[in-house]
Amino acid sequence: MSENAIGAENQQGSLFNKIGNDPSETTRRTPTTKYQIVAYLNGAIHNATLNKGKRIRFAQKNKQWLENLQDLLKQINCNSWIYKEGKDRNVYVLETLCKDLDFRFNPSKLKNDSEKAFYIRGFFDAEGGIPHTKDRFYIQLVQKDLDKMNKIKTMLSDIGIESGKIHNPSRKVDPDYWRIFISSKHHKKFAEIVNSWHPVKSKIFCDRMKI
Repeated sequence: MSENAIGAENQQGSLFNKIGNDPSETTRRTPTTKYQIVAYLNGAIHNATLNKGKRIRFAQKNKQWLENLQDLLKQINCNSWIYKEGKDRNVYVLETLCKDLDFRFNPSKLKNDSEKAFYIRGFFDAEGGIPHTKDRFYIQLVQKDLDKMNKIKTMLSDIGIESGKIHNPSRKVDPDYWRIFISSKHHKKFAEIVNSWHPVKSKIFCDRMKI
């Protein structure tokens, strides 16, 4: 990883420690460029869909993550709105018409390692998994697009993070479901460089990785 990228990510990590477990504060106060924010949002878009009105739609039970996305969209001068979906459902929706978000976004065109780390952070917040209990710790990334998974694995290598083989957990259950695990010896490195702006995942990193 380049020296500048490491400096930016370490600065994010140290700031995160100073302000505690509130990712919304992190997104507001961490120095980031528009390119880094756009990279993050295009990683996070894997949690979204496109409705008939061309609005990008994020649906989540965790309203705070949507508020974090809204903060980031404001920083790049994009409007968005959040609402609860239905009276009896514990689901919240963020919608935006931001033109910087694109389902065809190609992460291979990202300019530097810092932007790659931000893209992976967004992808991890949308499609990543870590245990919520004190069981054996793991970090996984999942996706149905094998080509995208190959690009993610390459970007992880670019920023100095080792990952396992891309594999399908069960072809009988879903032949198009792909997963990679981060090497256990690089868990802390992933937490420090990639980190998370998801309120649940970021807290687990703080508790388990002591960052």
